[in-house]
Amino acid sequence: MGDGGLTDGDVERFRQDGAVRLDGAFPRELADECRHLLWTATGCAEDDPSTWTQPVIRVEARSDAPFRAAANTPRLHAAFDRLAGAGRWVPRAGLGTFPIRFPSAEPPGDDGWHAEATGVNESGALVVDPASRERVLLLLFLFSDVGPDDAPTRIRLGSHLDAARVLCAAPKPPEFFAVAGELERATRGRPEGSATGSAGDVWLCHPYLVHAAQPHRGTRVRFMAQPPLAGAGPIDPHRADRSPVEEAVHRALHADAS
Repeated sequence: MGDGGLTDGDVERFRQDGAVRLDGAFPRELADECRHLLWTATGCAEDDPSTWTQPVIRVEARSDAPFRAAANTPRLHAAFDRLAGAGRWVPRAGLGTFPIRFPSAEPPGDDGWHAEATGVNESGALVVDPASRERVLLLLFLFSDVGPDDAPTRIRLGSHLDAARVLCAAPKPPEFFAVAGELERATRGRPEGSATGSAGDVWLCHPYLVHAAQPHRGTRVRFMAQPPLAGAGPIDPHRADRSPVEEAVHRALHADAS
């Protein structure tokens, strides 16, 4: 077993698939404490489904002590070192945002395929910058048990490789909404996975991973945070001592090289 509970096989799967789950990344008891705070933030009653009137309620960043603790376990920090590179990421002061999904027949309205934005350009439009230091990993923190019927995040496995070629070929960071359609088309042939797991698990995802929400057809409310892990510097797939995040990009860009 490698640092942070990630084996060498896990790291190679991360390079190939763009996502790996770290089981028990933070204690279930801490997940329960955080989930209680999130229930309060929604304004809904856990024991009264009649108050669950929206398909999704978004809670912004939280820096309460339980969320800081969940984001900074030794197990997680070791995994960040393993995937993003020791000294190349910035510890989080909290977590967010939280797209809390409720069982609903109403479309959620936010379930399109995309890669996460990294910031804005000079015009204020959201962009996806492949060299950004704002997101060297996409993190999916599970604060409730999430099964196949609980609206798990959909993941196109290996899509980060296609996205690397699309994003790095652009003369400047493309606008988020404009490039989302291109990324969806470029990754249609990829197999689909789901970010299922138990409360306390964290999915460690490549920042270019193409993913999507989905309607909630189950019975229990899904609690998850999707924060970025910021970098100490930009992603650089050309440096000699590449992290697994950077090595995946390097492989994608040189896949056709003889």
